Amino acid sequence: MIWHLLYFTFNLWFMEMAESKYHRVLLKLSGESFCKPGQFGIDGSALVSIAERIADICKLGPQVAIVVGGGNFLRGESFSQRSHIPRNTADYMGMLATIINACAVQETLEKLGQSTRVLSAIEVPAMCEQFIRRRALRHFEQGRVVILAGGTGNPFFTTDTCAALRASELDVDLLIKATKVAGVYSGDPLTHSDAELFDKLSYDEVLTKKLKIMDQAAISLCSNSNIPIIVLNIFEKGNIKKAICGEHVGTLIRGS
Repeated sequence: MIWHLLYFTFNLWFMEMAESKYHRVLLKLSGESFCKPGQFGIDGSALVSIAERIADICKLGPQVAIVVGGGNFLRGESFSQRSHIPRNTADYMGMLATIINACAVQETLEKLGQSTRVLSAIEVPAMCEQFIRRRALRHFEQGRVVILAGGTGNPFFTTDTCAALRASELDVDLLIKATKVAGVYSGDPLTHSDAELFDKLSYDEVLTKKLKIMDQAAISLCSNSNIPIIVLNIFEKGNIKKAICGEHVGTLIRGS
């Protein structure tokens, strides 16, 4: 019994003493993070769980930016293929979906006491601010989480590319790609039981092996800006905190 108490006390002390290894980080969240597996829209409990994780990492000291996807509502490319709506219009509809998610995260974080601002690449003044780099940097200085919505503001680009673009613009030290799997695999671990989980990869290896964890434009942008990427499972409690504190988790992608 006493050993359990000592172990608990040590863990509590460690978490209090832990601090971020990075000055500024960007967290890329997929739209599917906001709903239960196989479902649609926003699930309240999933939203609160994500917001709590974000609030926890803010306590470690880094400036935090978030790029949200919109796949829990609509994916422009696949929706265009299933309908008579052209790809460019479908992509703009997907951008609006990311704004819905961003506002939901903002309100939930604010309820948890974490000051937050939503900045969008497309103008929706009734709901959020327009993305301006200097404005985002000022929000960081004020201790606010900056949620980046509306993708890049252009069709034919994914929110992964948006994450890499914003990470480069905002001089981010680390990009965290939050997924539902443990990291980058040689194949889809859900359909290939022999898929290998990579511990580390270079940008070039991701491109040459054609690994599907992020699109090639996003990887190339991070490579050009020398921004390391950690791919991890957001649903494993403590993963994001470990990554920010410099502990090994998921798959690290960086220059060779």
